Amino acid sequence: MAITINKIEAVALRIPFNHWAPSPLFGGQPRTTIDTVLVKVTASDGTVGWGQIYSGGWQAAIAALHDWVTPLVQGADVNDTLLQERVERILQNLGRSGPVIHAISGIDIALWDIRGKIAGVPVHALLGGHKRQRIQVYASLLQYGGSVEHVSRNVERALKRGYRQIKLHERTADTVFAARNVAGADIPIMLDTNCAWLPESAKVAAAEIKPANLLWLEEPIWPPEDLTSLAELRKETGIPMATGENASNELEFYAMVRAGAADYIQPSATKVGLTALWRVCQEVETTGATCVPHAPYFGPGYLASLHVLAAKQRESALERFFCDLAQTPYDTTIPIADGWVQVPEGPGLGADPEPDLWRFKA
Repeated sequence: MAITINKIEAVALRIPFNHWAPSPLFGGQPRTTIDTVLVKVTASDGTVGWGQIYSGGWQAAIAALHDWVTPLVQGADVNDTLLQERVERILQNLGRSGPVIHAISGIDIALWDIRGKIAGVPVHALLGGHKRQRIQVYASLLQYGGSVEHVSRNVERALKRGYRQIKLHERTADTVFAARNVAGADIPIMLDTNCAWLPESAKVAAAEIKPANLLWLEEPIWPPEDLTSLAELRKETGIPMATGENASNELEFYAMVRAGAADYIQPSATKVGLTALWRVCQEVETTGATCVPHAPYFGPGYLASLHVLAAKQRESALERFFCDLAQTPYDTTIPIADGWVQVPEGPGLGADPEPDLWRFKA
């Protein structure tokens, strides 16, 4: 008898954080919490799986989950690997990206957790087994608004905590070179500008920061769909490019590779699901590009990304927002220590969210 989806619940958490500087802006508003939307899927045999929805605009994603997605997946077989694709097709008129797709992705992650628990194996075993038992983690600094002082101090803080790769979310050459001066020549530094520049401005900015020897320059061009301009920038500057966190379907990632737009492709588990994330990693790494999941998460999306990184062909590091939370999920079960994390060996994703996190419910 098939094991089916019996119940779906969403839990929004808003966890205060400290990144040792004034609050960064998100959507034009000061960001004072790390928001996390957990998806709890209970199967007909009582097995519980946990997923995560991208938290930007989480209120809309929860509405999409309750009103549109849940009615379509209720009663579905938890082993139906085509469920995600079928629901996306049914709801195509609601958009191929954004809250609906994110909601479907959260359920997809939870179903992988359930499948692993039922089989009694970790998710990476369902992906063919791990190729590495621990993963290096890079410190993904939040925005410091161009402050050289804050960037310098927090790069030093990250290094003291054992991180040996650093990503900035800045837009000025001064901050990039400040980070390089603190880190030294041998520490990989990445720069995510969050689509800061139009193509011509991007060429000027990229030329200015090129001597900093970035591991990659991430999403330097607005809009992110302008793959032609991104490919031109990559060719003209010789700087490795990264992109993909704003994409929500597999074909977009393959188009990036075909266009010669990026060396690093960055699908996000909470935006495309674990199923698509795994397929994208397998496909793009046959072309010479490296799949580096966008994963600044503290929930099941963190664990889903970790299993994919353990199982995929090319080795790459796991992203981690560099801040202190009022409570860090999985801090005792699957902790990051000295810039590394052990790959979970427990069934499913390897750990469930701690119940005392519910004190941060939105």
